[in-house]
Amino acid sequence: MNDKVVLITGGSSGIGKSIGVFLKTKGFKVYGTTRSTAKYPDFKEFNLLELDVKVEETISRAVAKLIELEGKIDILINNAGVGITGPIEETPNSEIEKAFDTNFYGPIRMAKAVLPQMRKQNSGLIINITSIAGYMGLPYRGIYSATKGALELVTEAMRMEVKDFGVQMTNLAPGDFATNIASGRYHTPVFENSAYEKPYGATLKAINDGVDSGGDPIQVAHEVFKIINTGKPKVHYKVGDFMQKFSLKLKNILPDKVYEKLLLNHYKL
Repeated sequence: MNDKVVLITGGSSGIGKSIGVFLKTKGFKVYGTTRSTAKYPDFKEFNLLELDVKVEETISRAVAKLIELEGKIDILINNAGVGITGPIEETPNSEIEKAFDTNFYGPIRMAKAVLPQMRKQNSGLIINITSIAGYMGLPYRGIYSATKGALELVTEAMRMEVKDFGVQMTNLAPGDFATNIASGRYHTPVFENSAYEKPYGATLKAINDGVDSGGDPIQVAHEVFKIINTGKPKVHYKVGDFMQKFSLKLKNILPDKVYEKLLLNHYKL
């Protein structure tokens, strides 16, 4: 029986829920977080704690509650995130800041909250769920790419800072998976007579049409389980279909303008 305690942000749905359900079948003590437990009165898959990664008071309260219940935190999975699309010129600064607040500052707040306990234990693992989109600037998804790319780099730095405490950190970048992220995504409206009306409108339609065609998020759960059972996790992991992962290899070997041309052709821009 595995008695490791796992905390998953954004655990009430999508990738986070899939990870939690799968890890519970493997014997882990799973706690997920959601901004409002009242919205999930019938949630039975695993324990839910009320927590908003944008609000430090809720983070402190939830982490303290978990330590009170279990006496430790073995694994933090920073999964909570939001989507955002739009021409950067026309995307409100307030929405850009909100995206960074959840996708970038949120995981940092969470890491800061659990590290004192992990140092005390001289053990712990933090897995930051980023995105394959974080490895490239995608047209009309540039802000989302930036939030995830920034988290990848922070993890690279932070894992070196905490290694002497017995704490390990890694990134897991999923490709496209069928989740409900679109329901909470901010998308800049397609403004009539905007210079971006036609290209952005077409790209947004393609993004929306592809929301339900992604892979099964259980693949991400399997990858998380592998990482947990790895003695020395790598800095970066990717999970997704062949072409999504192959696109990263192409980016590493092709001249920048050639790779940019491939993106332009893909998005028909």
